[in-house]
Amino acid sequence: MNKKHKRFAEEYIIDCNATQAAIRAGYSKKTAYSIGQKLLKKVEVKNYIDELMVQLKSEAIANADEVLKYLTAVMRGEQKEETLRLVGEGVQVVAKIDVSAKDRLKAAELIGKRYGMFTDKVDLGGVAKVVFSGEGELSDE
Repeated sequence: MNKKHKRFAEEYIIDCNATQAAIRAGYSKKTAYSIGQKLLKKVEVKNYIDELMVQLKSEAIANADEVLKYLTAVMRGEQKEETLRLVGEGVQVVAKIDVSAKDRLKAAELIGKRYGMFTDKVDLGGVAKVVFSGEGELSDE
């Protein structure tokens, strides 16, 4: 795979438009459509696009571990939030304050839900006997 192919793949993940990606990668506007379609069929280019998409997804989306770490930090009061504070004459500054007790409680609740700490579990397991009364009166219609 050459540099233009790599550039095409990198441009393609922006908007998934093969023609525009080919143009941005430096191919002619006249041939961009056909070149873009051909490049998408090349195994090396397709694999590189897939690698880029996986990398992009893993960087952009928080995983469960990251969310739990954040909620734990909020619950323990290790996170600060920014708010505006008046210092006089209509002037405000950004100040970092502790997260409110309400937010800490909500974080604890979300962590508890994750681990099933607050659910009322009812065991419905077991064997139940079903009895039909009046079987002789039932019709096959």
